[in-house]
Amino acid sequence: MQPAPQTTARTATSAAHAPILALAGVSRSFGPVQVLFDVDFDLYPGEVHALIGENGAGKSTMMKILSGYLEPTTGEVMLDGAPVSFTSSEDAEDRGVVLIHQEFNLADQLSVEQNIFLGRELKRGLFLDHKAMRATTNELLARLETKTPAWATVSKISVPEKQMVEIAKALSREARVLIMDEPTAVLTRNEAEILFRQIERLKAQGTAILYTSHKLDEVARIADRVTVLRDGRHVLTAPASELSEDAMAEAMVGRELSNLFPDKADANAAETVLVLKDFSVPGIVENANFELRRGEILGFAGLVGSGRTELMEGLIGIRPATGEIRVNGKARQIRSVDDARKAGIAYLTEDRKERGLLLNQGMRPNLTLLALQKFSRILIDRDAEEKALDRSIREFDIRAPSREIKVANLSGGNQQKLLLAKTMLAEPEIVIIDEPTRGIDIGTKQQIYQFVRRLADEGRSVIIISSEMAEVIGLATRVAVMRTGRIAGTLKGGDINEDAIVRLAMGLEKKAEGND
Repeated sequence: MQPAPQTTARTATSAAHAPILALAGVSRSFGPVQVLFDVDFDLYPGEVHALIGENGAGKSTMMKILSGYLEPTTGEVMLDGAPVSFTSSEDAEDRGVVLIHQEFNLADQLSVEQNIFLGRELKRGLFLDHKAMRATTNELLARLETKTPAWATVSKISVPEKQMVEIAKALSREARVLIMDEPTAVLTRNEAEILFRQIERLKAQGTAILYTSHKLDEVARIADRVTVLRDGRHVLTAPASELSEDAMAEAMVGRELSNLFPDKADANAAETVLVLKDFSVPGIVENANFELRRGEILGFAGLVGSGRTELMEGLIGIRPATGEIRVNGKARQIRSVDDARKAGIAYLTEDRKERGLLLNQGMRPNLTLLALQKFSRILIDRDAEEKALDRSIREFDIRAPSREIKVANLSGGNQQKLLLAKTMLAEPEIVIIDEPTRGIDIGTKQQIYQFVRRLADEGRSVIIISSEMAEVIGLATRVAVMRTGRIAGTLKGGDINEDAIVRLAMGLEKKAEGND
């Protein structure tokens, strides 16, 4: 294990300058719960400073303090070497400090152009200068190499396109300090490369960039320095060149993570529990055929837009679909999520915030929502619900400062654990998990991988959809690869590797094991 250096350093580029933005002994509490403890931090012009840590480590709170969304309980924020008290995020932006949110901060019913200039519209005399705003918007979008039109309504564009609009909006502010919260979480590899080129350009112009990501390979690639938070405390700050990805991960979680993935389940001889035959989702998926065995973890890989999520949404009745579904040898008609539940099939959506959880409710109503029939006759049995929550908190290691906390205030990892607990409370036989660890730190990833393996050990059958190649390879006993709405082939055993998956996804390889 490579030891994590306990040093504070800055790049040669930034050494001649004073910090542009800093924290001095900052702590932050929410009521009786303290989430930051005496944190020091500094950010220099022309550097990329990565901030990493597990979900719940205090990163979001720290970024919000730096960008004017929150005030510290104790300690000071320093701008250009002098104490500053931002009155709001708008005040921070006026002083050149801009935060790109992980959760989109866009007005869905307005156009891309209107979002970029919202509250900062360009005028020509008494009238809005639409020509200038359109030209600037087109220039920003061209710089980001996105084909999204300036006139497009935000509600009609894709999630990755929305992220690019957020980035374009931030670039339009000509920030001195740009704070990026998980900017590549929903981007493809090519889109991430475009972003990295913009980061290098901004860095060369002297912009200070605070970059937060759970993707440690990105951190190693683009960061000059790395700061690690753990449980609200500063653990280390060191040059990125002195930290391996393993060293970063171990500093984040406080333990060695040499075995990220559990041993693979073996379901070769098990009976088939699910068969899809000539299954289509009109306009998206065509003639998909596959089977799932008891105790198996079946991975679905493919490029963004290949139809993986839409295939599963058709299976559980969210989308209209045609074809044959057999569960335990019996033909089933599934036209709704309730039909899927009765057939023993449950689905964990990739969008836990919008479609998986009730963010303004507490943990208990979220947990029992899918299985309310267990807790009600005439009235809901609150005591039984509380006992179920006790078990779920213990079994899935859900960490929250209070049982009454709104789910919106849980970290992403704990939200995902709650969503998994909610799904399992309905006792499904077949579990479909879409992007199981998106936006989740490496320590929580390891836990979720163990939970998934436990489901297989219990005799349940699991389908994993993931855009992370390592995740599919590390978890699945077989991998179905989709391309343009079709299953291009299925890999198993030693044939499961990145090269084989990419070749199938790109249409460069003939089918492996057939479109089973």
